[in-house]
Amino acid sequence: MVNSMAEIQNEITNEREFADLSSIKRDVDIVEKKLNEIADEVVDSIIADYGKGRDIDSMKAFEQPDQDAVIDIVRSLLIVLFPGYYRDSIYRTRNEVAKMNVVIEDVMYRLRKQIEIVMVYIPNFSNVGKEERKRCAKEFTIEYFRRIPKIREYLDTDLQATFDGDPAANNKDEIVLSYPGLLATAVYRLAHELVLLGIPMIPRMMSEYAHRETGVDIHPAAEIGKYFFIDHATGIVIGSTSIIGEHVKVYQGVTIGALSTSAGHALHGVKRHPTIEDNVTLYSGATVLGGNTVIGEGCVIGGNAFVTKSVAPHTRVSVATQEMRFENDGDDEAGGEEWI
Repeated sequence: MVNSMAEIQNEITNEREFADLSSIKRDVDIVEKKLNEIADEVVDSIIADYGKGRDIDSMKAFEQPDQDAVIDIVRSLLIVLFPGYYRDSIYRTRNEVAKMNVVIEDVMYRLRKQIEIVMVYIPNFSNVGKEERKRCAKEFTIEYFRRIPKIREYLDTDLQATFDGDPAANNKDEIVLSYPGLLATAVYRLAHELVLLGIPMIPRMMSEYAHRETGVDIHPAAEIGKYFFIDHATGIVIGSTSIIGEHVKVYQGVTIGALSTSAGHALHGVKRHPTIEDNVTLYSGATVLGGNTVIGEGCVIGGNAFVTKSVAPHTRVSVATQEMRFENDGDDEAGGEEWI
């Protein structure tokens, strides 16, 4: 083991005989040599740590999907979804239609490359050759882009629901360009179609990008109907086995989640999250948990309500609160104490 820093300093002190420039340079050279030895030993210890055979020790980075590439794909797909709103600074073409042709073909190619990488996680493709994976990845990609018009159809209803439901919205352009709830919903709808095709990893990477950007965590496997409206966005969580109907409005801080159990990952694939039927409103801070929990059509779940059992259709759920007391420090003109 190389000397500690204290020992190095003692060594320098013992060797110093004259406080001249040559001795100072010699001291600096000694410190530099010792620090290099320490740095080499630290690096060697980290490299040795990779050899313990744990999951985190894998060094096959180029056999995993590229996070930056997936984010760039999402951004390009947003141009495809909203061609009049998201700008592209790379391609220069004679007109907008020609540009969209180039954008679509380019993002198809890039998505196909990432799908080809993750196909090893699909049981039926884990042992097939590279050329077969490449061909199948192209088929998956073509089928995915066939579904883009369907995604846009759903998004058009989400945009309408947002405009109808938010009196603060000045116009739909403002919603597309600035509302994080619509952005989170758009990325969810892009990722969800990949889930339906059986593509692993990439959908979750897409949704987690939206999560970081908006504060909205929608698992791409959740099922969400048309006219979905997220207001104020931040802090919303929607679990993977959630089923949400049409014309549902969700405010900030809402959780549609699972009850905590000791079974953990053994429940993978089991319905653990609630079903929210049509025309339901979930106000800020509401929590609805459990795979057997059904919130019936037309229900209103009040702010901060904690719901773990089914609610009959057209029911209002609210939390009883303590009375608030207002005092004005004896100002008679203000009317003394008031209770509400």
